[in-house]
Amino acid sequence: MAQLLICGLENHIATQLLPQINQLLAALPTIECWQYFTQHLLKPEHPWALHQLLYTKTFADWDENQGPPPAWSPSLEQIQSTNIAALMREQAIATYPELHAWSCQHRDEFWQLMIQRLGIRFQQNYTQILDLSQGVESPQWLINARLNIVESCFQAPDSATAIVFQPEGGFLATLTYGELRNLVNQVSNGLVELGLRPGDAIAVVLPMTVEAVAIYLGIVQAGCVVVSIADSFAAPEIAIRLQIAQAKAVFTQDLILRAGKQLPLYTKIIEAHSPKAIVLATSSNTQLRSGDLSWQNFLSDRQQFQPVSAVPSAYTNILFSSGTTGEPKAIPWTQTTPIKCAVDGHLHHDIHAGDVVAWPTNLGWMMGPWLIYASLINQAAIALYYGTPTTREFGKFIQDAQVTMLGVVPSLVTAWKNTDCMRGLDWSTIKAFSSTGECSNPQDMLFLISLAGYKPIIEYCGGTEIGGAYITGTVVQPCAPATFTTPALGLDVVIMNPEGQPAERGEAFIIPPSIGLSTELLNRDHHQVYFANTSFLPVVREAIEAKSQRGSSHASPPIPLRRHGDRLERLPNGYYRAQGRVDDAMNLGGIKVSSTEIEQVLNRVENICETAAIAIAPPGGGPSQLIIYVVVVPNSSKTREELKTSLQTAIAQNLNPLFKVCDVVMLDALPRTASNKVMRRVLRDQYRLTPL
Repeated sequence: MAQLLICGLENHIATQLLPQINQLLAALPTIECWQYFTQHLLKPEHPWALHQLLYTKTFADWDENQGPPPAWSPSLEQIQSTNIAALMREQAIATYPELHAWSCQHRDEFWQLMIQRLGIRFQQNYTQILDLSQGVESPQWLINARLNIVESCFQAPDSATAIVFQPEGGFLATLTYGELRNLVNQVSNGLVELGLRPGDAIAVVLPMTVEAVAIYLGIVQAGCVVVSIADSFAAPEIAIRLQIAQAKAVFTQDLILRAGKQLPLYTKIIEAHSPKAIVLATSSNTQLRSGDLSWQNFLSDRQQFQPVSAVPSAYTNILFSSGTTGEPKAIPWTQTTPIKCAVDGHLHHDIHAGDVVAWPTNLGWMMGPWLIYASLINQAAIALYYGTPTTREFGKFIQDAQVTMLGVVPSLVTAWKNTDCMRGLDWSTIKAFSSTGECSNPQDMLFLISLAGYKPIIEYCGGTEIGGAYITGTVVQPCAPATFTTPALGLDVVIMNPEGQPAERGEAFIIPPSIGLSTELLNRDHHQVYFANTSFLPVVREAIEAKSQRGSSHASPPIPLRRHGDRLERLPNGYYRAQGRVDDAMNLGGIKVSSTEIEQVLNRVENICETAAIAIAPPGGGPSQLIIYVVVVPNSSKTREELKTSLQTAIAQNLNPLFKVCDVVMLDALPRTASNKVMRRVLRDQYRLTPL
């Protein structure tokens, strides 16, 4: 009784629950007991502490050799209703492990089948699904095909809902597929009327709005290339990305209205010396640069447009990811990359026609384009809230929009848990959550599951250069908080130790090929970044036998492994847990950034000689924390707190205000190798032993 009261239950409720709880704990096997608690006893309105207490008590004697205990397990009825189960029935495959093995051993057949299931539209059909004559580093997909992937985004009826949206402080509204198509066509016609041509790069620096979605699709439909830049970046970072991509125009907004504040955006575009800007105005007082256009003057009146056909390898989008040299990697997406987004949405997130998918994100990050393609190609609706997602207003939007799949970054869940702002909301329409961008904390993920009356979380880890995930989860396997259940369907993963041998813990390498995996970088040597000095995977017996059954008399050559940079641990039950990065990249607030990018900004701060930026995972797991090691000029009187304030200001003004400095450590000198490289790994090890 005392434990229940400490959880925050009122006395009469605790008195009612106590005998039920103890009886169930004594009578039922562990997993069945927990399922009963989550389905019949625990409610979202109960204090979070009660959920945590019962989970701990239920699994107190759990055998860790079975892996972490599940917080959700699918019923047979739930499994049978999934897209994965439909695919298994279609292929007469009995178990999920067999399905994954088949998708890897018969990759061409898997991707051809998924293209058919998704109804991908072609203006000229392919004659061969995959050509590996140039090796697995340079696979050629959909030989001789011509397509525009935007056509595949409009297979739903015109009357079906395409976008559910709500401005901060405003009202819920919807846009149908027919209305969205008309707006997309107006954008495409506007680009042609402006003199832009297929292949031209056009930047989008906007919050995630209805107009942003239409602009994105309109650019791709016109055969042009979207340059994705997050609206949170400072002017210098916007300028770098515009220059790398050689953008010929940019779509932006005068102000961003968020949390009751007006955040300037157009002024950052001007400071970045952008090319011609098309500006969406929230205020009638906005004065435009000479040569710039308002949205109203740009938008064409013509609502018909024939999508420009292209070869499958044609660029559709240039996105940016962290590099280790300070300059971001420019990663092109092609006409085929969205197929990976849609397949991951279809299978791993179980998105069906008529579903409503929400994911607080931005077109500057891969999850923005992913959200568009994974939703629309699967004939679902996109849910967009224009305000900050840390508030109860966002939670009410999720409730009112009847969202069925909600994506998050772990730091967002931490904020909800700390403020308890989602208590009492009805999220019962949610069928699954997904989490990406950072390492998850098991307690925070259990809290998230509880908000919707216990629904699974698809841990989703990949990158811009993958077009989705390489390791993830499913809704046909039990969900253990903060763990991955499987490599993504259609590709496989191997974990290698420092000696280059397969191991249960170490660096994760992807076994190519797969639709979605990049084959080019605009400003790097792709081979050097992803394949140089990696191991080769010997051809496994099953693959040889599978080929011989199809009439091939020659074994395939060893496959080069593709570097990704994540550390993984394979758990006793075959699940996986993220262990952070092996390089100097870090994920802060769901955004990937390198130590070098941060240090280049901080080394210009007054009183600073040099800095080293590292990311540290909290002891209990969860989102990384940014730690800055600092060497100050001689005789500096700056305190550690004063330095922290100065460094945070520099990051906000020159890089991204979403990167928060957790701690500052002052040193006389940074540890270096004989070749004068900063040993950040030593600093990470030191901080873990003696955090301040």
